[in-house]
Amino acid sequence: MHNIDLVVTLTAHERDSNNVTIAFTMGLTAAQKGYDVELLLLSDAVHLASKGYAEKIDIGEPFKPIKELLPAFLEAGGKIKVCSACMKHNGVAEDSLVEGAEIINADYVVDAIMEAKKSLQLN
Repeated sequence: MHNIDLVVTLTAHERDSNNVTIAFTMGLTAAQKGYDVELLLLSDAVHLASKGYAEKIDIGEPFKPIKELLPAFLEAGGKIKVCSACMKHNGVAEDSLVEGAEIINADYVVDAIMEAKKSLQLN
C-alpha cells in the first residue's frame, strides 16, 4: 500500500447530507493542496459512488453540491474507494459505479486507516 496522506471514512448517504458534504469538501481541499487523499465509502455511503446519486445532495451555501464536489475531487487526484461487502449488502452493482471508483475489501480499509498519515472519520 502506498503512503496515504489523508484517509476520509464515510458511512452516511443522503440521510446525513451534512457529513457527506463535509467529507467531500475536506477531501477536495486536501487534494487541491497536493495531498494524497482517499475517501473510503462504507455502509450506506457506497450509494454515493453510484452514477447519478450525487444529484440528491445539496445542503446549500456556503457549500457546493455533491454533484460538483465529487467530480472535482476526482479531477484533483482524490481517490474514491468503495467497500465490496457494503455494496453487496446495499444492492449497489459494480456496473453502476462512477468512473474512477475502486472496489476494496475490509483488509484494505484496515490497512489504509492504520497506514495513513492522518484520518478524518465522518460516521
